[in-house]
Amino acid sequence: MASTLGVAVVGFGWMGRVHTQAYARVPHHFPEVGARPQLISVAEAVPGRAEEAAAQFGFASATRDWREVARDPRVQAVSITAPNFLHREIGVAMAEAGKHIWIEKPVGLTTDDARAVADAVAAAGVQGAVGFNYRNAPAVEAARELIASGELGTVTHARVRLFSDYAAHPDGALTWRYERARGGSGVLGDLASHGADLARFLLGDIAALTADTAVFVPERARPTGATAGHTLATGGELGPVENEDYVNCLLRFASGARGVLEASRISVGEQNNYGFEVHGTKGAVFWDFRRMNELGVSRGTTYQDQPVSTVHVGPGAGEYGAFQPGAATSMGYDDLKVIEAYRFLRSIAEGTPYGATLDDAVHSAAVLDAMTASVDSGAWVNLV
Repeated sequence: MASTLGVAVVGFGWMGRVHTQAYARVPHHFPEVGARPQLISVAEAVPGRAEEAAAQFGFASATRDWREVARDPRVQAVSITAPNFLHREIGVAMAEAGKHIWIEKPVGLTTDDARAVADAVAAAGVQGAVGFNYRNAPAVEAARELIASGELGTVTHARVRLFSDYAAHPDGALTWRYERARGGSGVLGDLASHGADLARFLLGDIAALTADTAVFVPERARPTGATAGHTLATGGELGPVENEDYVNCLLRFASGARGVLEASRISVGEQNNYGFEVHGTKGAVFWDFRRMNELGVSRGTTYQDQPVSTVHVGPGAGEYGAFQPGAATSMGYDDLKVIEAYRFLRSIAEGTPYGATLDDAVHSAAVLDAMTASVDSGAWVNLV
């Protein structure tokens, strides 16, 4: 029989809700999990929000102070879904308190922040998972296996894109996301962090890069109350947008392959247009998050005019079989977080990391810092 694991969620915006729902669903899809989550505590600084979460989802207690969670002996594992600028302080404190942590990307504002949390996790001997959810898609895991098998030949070049419109509206509120001190590097931390992880997950280490960034909506109105998600605000005092709306980056992989990583939060007409194209000397593979369970695959020996086939992944790919019995039955975004929660809990039960770890967060953060350094210098920046 699986043991019970007391869990807490720190920060209850949209992502805190997603983590909470994922914990609840894990036993439904993965009944073999060795550590079954029990919702113990929720912490949120916005008045009343933690109490509402406790009432809706069944947390045993609610607080506005995350430090109470760190002191709570009933809590063995913590989801950290607070704003970026709090990741380091909360992550280090929870690890030092002996709590396993599942923390959202980008894990702080810099590589130093991510490394501090990783070091604290290692020193405490606890497990640390990171919210790089797109690598959990069964089709992405199938693409990785296809690339590694050599069926596409030697990888020559790739493109990773993450286009969204969540900041496209000029009346989008000037929340912490747009401030350098609290939100960090804007779309780099929000979206390009996922792109950096996907690129490395699929193709190995990034050796060097050069980047260009831009801010296209330079001012926004300050909100007059608490916000969640991407709230609109009008009539408030205007303030400057301090971090990036857009990034375009050329990549050189340690393997010799070349790549492009592009991300935007102000792309009108684009809703979660995330995906990749990987080309090899004998074929190619294509993935679009909006058609999450499909791959476009070209392979064979004709090279020129070689067709692309649509492959619907099924129970043999990743964790697909825990959700659907046959191919072409859709999975969704929340399912990726259930997989992430399961791998976190399995890591705790078995004492062995499964899924994205703090080391992966450090690698992604180093790519983001290198992008910023490249923009400042106008030059290529070496990572290895």
